[in-house]
Amino acid sequence: MGRAICDITISADGYSAGLNQTEERPFGDDGGDGSGGKLHAWMFDTPSENRAEVDQMTAAKAFVMGRNMFGPVRGEWDRQWNGWWGDDPPFHAPVFVLTHHARHPQPMDGGTTFYFVTDGVESALAQARAVAGDSDVAILGGATTINQYLAAGLIDELRLHIVPLTLGAGTRLFEGVPPLKLEQVTSRAATSVTHVTYRVLS
Repeated sequence: MGRAICDITISADGYSAGLNQTEERPFGDDGGDGSGGKLHAWMFDTPSENRAEVDQMTAAKAFVMGRNMFGPVRGEWDRQWNGWWGDDPPFHAPVFVLTHHARHPQPMDGGTTFYFVTDGVESALAQARAVAGDSDVAILGGATTINQYLAAGLIDELRLHIVPLTLGAGTRLFEGVPPLKLEQVTSRAATSVTHVTYRVLS
């Protein structure tokens, strides 16, 4: 069985998004226009410097994400929404979306299909592992979803991309998570981010 790994970009004070998220401002009060541009500048402004980390984020053979990361529609699926990711999402593999509301699978261009899981985090991971085989499964986020997996002891490796800004409030990594024992595997500083990988021991 492959590992359950997690990649997430956070501010220096641990937030993956600010307060007051909306459909127009999915990252809320993020120090910019709400699009996450400042948090994720390391991906888009200096991609060549961070190519290894960007490529690593989509190298898994199956993915899990929370509904907020899929899109802004809340409650019942009362309108068609195929995700924030465009017609050809970057995953090119099955993506299992956590939700309380059932929906038929949504195939996209490039080999990505979104599957909607209504029976919890363990079920979503089990379904992802079933299709990934011996390869890794990536728990994408956001922070609330990752916190659920950390609290359940289901993450093997945690890859943090820490950017030099603070948000002060919002959606915070490790919120509600019991104390963890982590082993640092790698650390690399780049122009606008520090990449740190931890193995989750307990």
